[in-house]
Amino acid sequence: MPDDGSAVPRPQSLTRRTLLAGAVSVAGGAAFARWVHPMSQAPAPQGATPAAGTPPAAPADPSRVPGLPSAALGARAPFEGPALAPTGVTMGASYTPLQALHGTITPSDLHFQRHHNGIPVIDPSRYELLVHGLVERPLVFSLDDLRRFPPVTRTVFVECSGNGRGAYRAPERDMTPQVVDGLTSTSEWTGVPVAAVLHEAGVRPGASWVLAEGGDAAVLSRSIPLEKMLDDAVLAYAQNGEALRMANGYPVRLLLPGFEGNMNVKWLRRLEVNDRPTMTRQETARYTDPLPGGKSRLFSFVMDVKSVITAPSHPARLSGAGWWPVTGLAWSGRGRITRVDVSTDGGRTWAEAELTGPVLPLAHTRFVRMWRWDGRPARLMSRAVDETGSVQPTLAQFRAARGAGTDYHYNYVRAWDVAADGQVFFAVDE
Repeated sequence: MPDDGSAVPRPQSLTRRTLLAGAVSVAGGAAFARWVHPMSQAPAPQGATPAAGTPPAAPADPSRVPGLPSAALGARAPFEGPALAPTGVTMGASYTPLQALHGTITPSDLHFQRHHNGIPVIDPSRYELLVHGLVERPLVFSLDDLRRFPPVTRTVFVECSGNGRGAYRAPERDMTPQVVDGLTSTSEWTGVPVAAVLHEAGVRPGASWVLAEGGDAAVLSRSIPLEKMLDDAVLAYAQNGEALRMANGYPVRLLLPGFEGNMNVKWLRRLEVNDRPTMTRQETARYTDPLPGGKSRLFSFVMDVKSVITAPSHPARLSGAGWWPVTGLAWSGRGRITRVDVSTDGGRTWAEAELTGPVLPLAHTRFVRMWRWDGRPARLMSRAVDETGSVQPTLAQFRAARGAGTDYHYNYVRAWDVAADGQVFFAVDE
């Protein structure tokens, strides 16, 4: 081929249209590069706090730019940043960001966590559940053995019995719903009825309690009435359609619908059938509720009727007077929520909220009440009622009955103050 340039194609004639098209292509490519870059970084280490104040770059017109490729796991949009807090916990709790959630189901990775000695790493191929004690046939079940039973699925909440302790003992105006009541979550749980496993082992006459023991470094254990274990208790191995997350009890946890969270033993490794409660540390030194007059509530298993407004709540600010939805969650360990009332004047008057569904027993129920804010200071409150007729008490009623030193089952009415500038704070001066 001659090298005099005669074979080189002549450039196309430049027009305003081709110049504009080229500019759009270059600009779109640059925007796409800026968009892809943050998504392509290595994930942050576990326990790291997401960077704040740096919104991702996005193309001005996404329809003019090729989209991102698929990945092995779907990721949240980088504009959304719900997170458990605090992180790095081995003895203590990480709270669900209730104010950032919608509907009633808690994403599995945002389910609250309560740890007594870290999260164990358990090989599912070596997992074993021992069932023994007052049974005809002591048995050991592998994970595969449990999965051979017909599965059941239940959508229920789990709540730490200490949920609300900080807001009761040391309330502060800058508390969010996450800090006030973030130790509760609702999931769809799948597993094996405990009754099926106990039937295989053959419960002997005289049995009335079952000791459930976890496989974490704390070897946490609780005594549970046999009646509950034969009713609706589940050996759960799946949550929200997938295997349990490690922090939520992988590979198998006990699920006791309506009972306090500590009894829903994670990383379950042993069930011992007995004729009496074992009186473990977790049901004597812990999870026994002190009351006025030197008395205590022992075995207060069932979680009481309760609700919390998640919006408006701190740190939100209403942008102006007009209609605003007052929404939140209600739940009860005794059954279905039948009504939630909302007050916008500090409890002087109440109006019934709408239950938006699904309204399931022993599960979070979403409520909403439209409120026309006039721009003046207001106090928002919610009060739940369950199918047994139990009504959520006021703070004064709760304090009179349970005393200042009570340590569990904080189900009194919460309140939020809306200032004239629209800023919302947790109410602390009731």
